[in-house]
Amino acid sequence: MKHLLSIKDLSQQQLLDLLALAQNIKANPAEYKHALDGKSVVMLFEKPSLRTRVSFDIGINKLGGHCLYLDQQNGALGKREPVSDFAANISCWADAIVARTFLHSTIEELAEHGTVPVINALSDLYHPCQGLADFLTLTEQYGDVSKVKLAYVGDGNNVTHSLMFGAAILGAQLTVICPPGHFPDGKVVCEAQELAAKHGGKLTLSSDIEAIGDHHAIYTDTWISMGDSASMEEIEAKFKPYQVNAELMQKAGAKHFMHCLPAYREVEVTAEIVDGDGSLILHQAENRMHAQNAVLVTLLS
Repeated sequence: MKHLLSIKDLSQQQLLDLLALAQNIKANPAEYKHALDGKSVVMLFEKPSLRTRVSFDIGINKLGGHCLYLDQQNGALGKREPVSDFAANISCWADAIVARTFLHSTIEELAEHGTVPVINALSDLYHPCQGLADFLTLTEQYGDVSKVKLAYVGDGNNVTHSLMFGAAILGAQLTVICPPGHFPDGKVVCEAQELAAKHGGKLTLSSDIEAIGDHHAIYTDTWISMGDSASMEEIEAKFKPYQVNAELMQKAGAKHFMHCLPAYREVEVTAEIVDGDGSLILHQAENRMHAQNAVLVTLLS
């Protein structure tokens, strides 16, 4: 591993090793409190953030490293000066770059022109750190993820893409159910299907919410992604049948509910489900830090 730009770039063994390392870091934090001694990580954020910023900042501190946060008060990446210059300059001082950007091409440019590891903390195409935290959470609940049946219901987006790649590489079953016109990117679907065929996974796409079938867990995300301009009335008209509620959970026989947050109660999911006993949302949120720390230790060790 030189970077973490997308889960699709990982081999099955690399992904399993990251999940195992994350579990060990979580269980034995004292063993890793000097893992990043003398290391500095720059975080470049074009988008607002709660979980990503806090989990990286505190996680780096727990590993003994130093974190520097840069927002866009000095101008957006590529506007004030080229992304290539950002990458080259930061590489002179820092040991790694964590970037949360609008365009995935910005992440790729940082990796191309920098000389230090780059971690994708979210782009328009992928959210690998979230995906790693999600599969860490499922590993804790079910052990062998290849035996897990996960359903994603809602808007096909960057989170969906990372879930598809992770499930495919781990040999799990993932059903993606989206309203017509809101499916994941076609190229990503084809890549995920190829990975699933290679590793024994199964990826199913449908717009028929009534045919959800049996699943261990149901995952959803906000119906309007950050920066989208669509009206809520327009979105609700398309997405209301895809709300995760008690009826849907019962129909799927799902024990657990997952969400990458922020969650909007009584919109994409009812409060009864998101705040219920089967909700894994805080486990996922906590595991962001442990999964990311595993990536940092792997890249910087």
